[in-house]
Amino acid sequence: MADTETQILHHVLDRWEAAVNAHDSKRVASYFTDDAIFQGLHPYSVGPGGVAEYYEAQPIGLTAAYSILETRRPADDLVLGYMSVDFAFRDRPTLTVNLCVMARRVGDDWLISHYQVSRLP
Repeated sequence: MADTETQILHHVLDRWEAAVNAHDSKRVASYFTDDAIFQGLHPYSVGPGGVAEYYEAQPIGLTAAYSILETRRPADDLVLGYMSVDFAFRDRPTLTVNLCVMARRVGDDWLISHYQVSRLP
């Protein structure tokens, strides 16, 4: 039986969340495809190198907690997810953002191929 979109996204995002919470930028980057488009709250980058740089620059103690709001499966090897993410800091209020990711099957695994954060008023 094939995994559901929600199961796939939990597989991908649980690893991402754990690596962010551990402040392990290289591990975070390892969950992205080689050609991943990454758009955090700074200018975009392509590939794991930019992802690692972005998360390395985040403050120690930053944690992420996500909840899946919507899923779609545009193709057998692609899953789209729309989430709410709370980024908590030690010294300032929690920042809640919207996150859209596209997970792509690569071999036997699922990796993030597109990541875009937005802040809504």
